[in-house]
Amino acid sequence: MTASNAATTPNQPAQVQPAPPQPVREAVIVGGNRIPFAKAGKAYQGASNQDMFTAALEGLVARFGLQGEVIGEVVGGSVLKHSRDFNLIRECVLGSSLSPATPAFDLQQACATGLEAFIGVSNKIRLGQIDSAIAGGTDSISDAPIAVSDGLRKALLKASHAKSLGQRLKAFAAVRPADLAPQTPRTDEPRTGLSMGEHQAITTATWQITREAQDEVALASHHNLAAAYASGFFNDLITPFRGLTADQNLRADTSAEKLAALAPVFGRSLAHTATSAPATMTAGNSTPLSDGASTVLVSTREWAAERNLPVLARFVDAQTAAVDFVHGHEGLLMAPAHAVPVLLARNGLTLADIDFFEIHEAFASTVLTTLAAWEDEDYCTSELGLPGALGTVDRSRLNVVGSSLAAGHPFAATGARIIATAAKLVANKSRETGTTARALISVCAAGGLGAVALIESAL
Repeated sequence: MTASNAATTPNQPAQVQPAPPQPVREAVIVGGNRIPFAKAGKAYQGASNQDMFTAALEGLVARFGLQGEVIGEVVGGSVLKHSRDFNLIRECVLGSSLSPATPAFDLQQACATGLEAFIGVSNKIRLGQIDSAIAGGTDSISDAPIAVSDGLRKALLKASHAKSLGQRLKAFAAVRPADLAPQTPRTDEPRTGLSMGEHQAITTATWQITREAQDEVALASHHNLAAAYASGFFNDLITPFRGLTADQNLRADTSAEKLAALAPVFGRSLAHTATSAPATMTAGNSTPLSDGASTVLVSTREWAAERNLPVLARFVDAQTAAVDFVHGHEGLLMAPAHAVPVLLARNGLTLADIDFFEIHEAFASTVLTTLAAWEDEDYCTSELGLPGALGTVDRSRLNVVGSSLAAGHPFAATGARIIATAAKLVANKSRETGTTARALISVCAAGGLGAVALIESAL
């Protein structure tokens, strides 16, 4: 048998030559859009997650002329979610001006939802699977789902399978008056029963973060956000919604004296424990419950150029981490402290190489405990495996246009807010200096999780 005959022998599998490896492409940030964040129970009381995310998405579509466009993928999610919203992001796409042929799906990683959506779509772009994407998130405290008790739920399910009236009545016979009480949403940690605020109060006491230091962070957040609004920084990042044109929680006139007058709301029980630590966490230095939605547009350079769209920044790398806050001694919100050194080392960078630090202000003390950890040699060697302290963050580069304490924190919406903000910051700085500017994004999340990302100017 000749070689040519052998090649055409029936039932013999064809010899497929593997495609040569393709170079990793750039994923660039074109821009973002969000609606102003509202206080829970206020301006957006009648708005659903679908209403808010669709509004943020439509604002993005209008800003960049994407009407009728088939986007590679739209990815986002919400933390507090009705069962009817099982396909939330796809429904928002169908309610927008994007082409109905645009794929979409939901994901959720607590407060890191928006950042994880961005990381995921950016990596798909880099791998050549898609050329464009929109990432984001939405959350509503005002329209949070309220569930029934397990007792009533089981009775309802049993009754739904009943074959007769008698069987249905029997199913409800086991229901007790206490079963009729509704169950409001809770964000307590299932493994500990403690709220995020109570967990952070323990970490705050452990690191001996003072009330004054926390209030300073909160004051800077409000003043920086107010200055950014006054300068027009957010003009191309926000579209009005239901009467709001700016974040409702912003207090441009707040002062150290006003913040100092607020009573503690977390950690009040610590005074009666072995730590004997005073309560220092107040409503002023903790993020408020909020409603809102945000989006960010990511693509290849070529996709953006074909549509004459701007390119603000490029995605460089990301890292996630988790800590054992249940059985270990690490604080619930300390995972980003572990993720950042890994990210920096992989990219040959130090804290001094970062122009902007966008650290999510879940609480003022969350920021401060993270910074203190990186400055502590013992912690960095024993917990992070470093040869010494990671270093000090230049406070003049930290949350320079405000963050969650002033803007608010609709859980899943925070990530895209920060990404769009950071992308504009590095683009502006690069335009001014003619050099590359970098931003480090850090978001802590429930469950002892954390996600961090590195972006840099793309001009």
